[in-house]
Amino acid sequence: MKICFFKYMTIFLTGGMIYYFMEILTRNYSHFSMIICGGLCTVCCGAINQIKKNIGLIWQMLISAIIITALEFVTGYIVNIKLGIGVWDYSYLPFNIMGQVCLLYSGLWMVLSLIIIFVDDGIRHYLYDEELQEYKLI
Repeated sequence: MKICFFKYMTIFLTGGMIYYFMEILTRNYSHFSMIICGGLCTVCCGAINQIKKNIGLIWQMLISAIIITALEFVTGYIVNIKLGIGVWDYSYLPFNIMGQVCLLYSGLWMVLSLIIIFVDDGIRHYLYDEELQEYKLI
């Protein structure tokens, strides 16, 4: 039980910090809520190939994009709309939902989810001695 907690905390914090610093590198700012959102995204997306063994990378990336988009929407709704902090606003982009998510970024999340998949699998293998994943495209 103790190792399980530390494993998921390691995955959560690593993913959260990568997410946070990627925003700083690309936008020059971020918000601590992105650590929480990024951590949840990493744990959830990393769990896909734990639950469904032998899933293809493309399918895992597609499911990850849906998960990330949903978590981004929830985070944006709470942080930007309910709390009024205004960390981001995508209302100027086409195919957006309430300015919190948009189709363009969902596609980007699909591509970037590959990093999440490899980070999660790397942590599980190198730090927690889990079997290294074998990847297939589809």
